[in-house]
Amino acid sequence: MPDKHPQSIDAVQEMLQGADYVADRSLATVLFLALKMGRPLFLEGEAGVGKTEIAKVLAEQLDRPLIRLQCYEGLDVSSAVYEWDYARQMIEIRLAEATETADKDRLSSDIFSEKFLIKRPLLKALESNVSGAPVLLIDELDRTDEPFEAFLLEVLSDFQVTIPEFGTIKAKEPPIVIITSNRTREIHDALKRRCLYHWVNYPDAEREKEIIARKLPDIDKRLSEQIVLFIQALRQDPNLFKLPGVAETLDWSSALKELDIISLDPDVINDTLGVLLKYQDDISKIQGSEAAEIIQKINTELGTK
Repeated sequence: MPDKHPQSIDAVQEMLQGADYVADRSLATVLFLALKMGRPLFLEGEAGVGKTEIAKVLAEQLDRPLIRLQCYEGLDVSSAVYEWDYARQMIEIRLAEATETADKDRLSSDIFSEKFLIKRPLLKALESNVSGAPVLLIDELDRTDEPFEAFLLEVLSDFQVTIPEFGTIKAKEPPIVIITSNRTREIHDALKRRCLYHWVNYPDAEREKEIIARKLPDIDKRLSEQIVLFIQALRQDPNLFKLPGVAETLDWSSALKELDIISLDPDVINDTLGVLLKYQDDISKIQGSEAAEIIQKINTELGTK
């Protein structure tokens, strides 16, 4: 199968932009290297900055299946890698006993064969596919318990899984692996060493305006500038519990567009802050005089341009 991977950093940026994902050059560079070197890419950053979207864009642009492992506390091998179909195995044993043809060695081999193996996301990602190796998204790894990381080491270093009763299953073509973390806890160095690393930061004002323009091309240009400057101002506030990410920027922009708003004012901001901020203490802090002061500064800045 011909290599469909982009062959330069510029080509990676063009590929991402083709899916309306606006990436800076540092992200395009590490993504290019991950594809070229066949290494997993570990992405950290605040929630809502576009880490998960990168895997979706890669799958779409490279025409690969996307396999997503959504992490959570208590995730284990049976949910993430594989488990045996115990009900079917028991039926097989009962049938063999009923016909009195049970050969213990043969039966043991039969019931631990592939037809009784339930493949979970990590094992599915090692399978061959007509369209090429899949994109494996291990999303929000920091939500899992620390011992789960040990299960990933063999997958990330050798792209294989060892099943004691069955043997080792190795990928013919390694999947493209994207791992994300919101950094609610530190990930072990042993796992990070197997990956290339990138911190996905909040975009600067110009890049955020471009993101809005690509995702919502019909939005009023002045409103878009006000939105971006307002959100950029919020991100400078050290007292907010949760800063708005790009996802919230797009949600707020869409909401304002649905309301036919063409310019921000304190009343509009107060009425719609629940789209942008998700904690009542943050909303209470910004509502009223704080919002009015920010928008006044923004309008003064835009008026001088």
